[in-house]
Amino acid sequence: MATNTANPLGEEFAFDIGGPVAKYWVAVLRVIVGWWFLHAGVTKLIEDGLAYGYGPAYMRGMTGTALGPIPVWMGENLAWLIRPGVPLFETLIGLGIMFGVLTRLAAFGGAVFMTLFWVGNAGYGNGLVTGDFMGLLLFVTLAALAAGRYYGGDALIEQTGFVERHPKLKYILG
Repeated sequence: MATNTANPLGEEFAFDIGGPVAKYWVAVLRVIVGWWFLHAGVTKLIEDGLAYGYGPAYMRGMTGTALGPIPVWMGENLAWLIRPGVPLFETLIGLGIMFGVLTRLAAFGGAVFMTLFWVGNAGYGNGLVTGDFMGLLLFVTLAALAAGRYYGGDALIEQTGFVERHPKLKYILG
């Protein structure tokens, strides 16, 4: 029986989505993306509390963008929700993604935020592919891969009798 002692990486290596390397990578990616949004939300909470005034002003300034009238209307009429909502939702999205709880729902929320940021920077002075667009892709990727099922809380929640009786909940878990 021959062994290859000269090259320890000579054994077969695979990166299929069901394999252990992919699961670790998805879990690490989930925690990092969650930390990113958690940090953004907590920073706003520390600096402004639940009165984040930049949010409505940012949306009112989105005239001339692809979605122009919608965010401008939101900035003018939903400021009461946006001021506390931006830091609070960013924090909750970050926690959900980081711990893998309600991951798809949290990733959907993150994708909405990143879409507004991406469209809001409609001058595209740095091109179409910006950091906001990459964030959008990360949230969509986490939702599509059901990232909460890889070493996340959703893996445990999905095993409960409540979720087994209500299997449609798996659409927001995972």
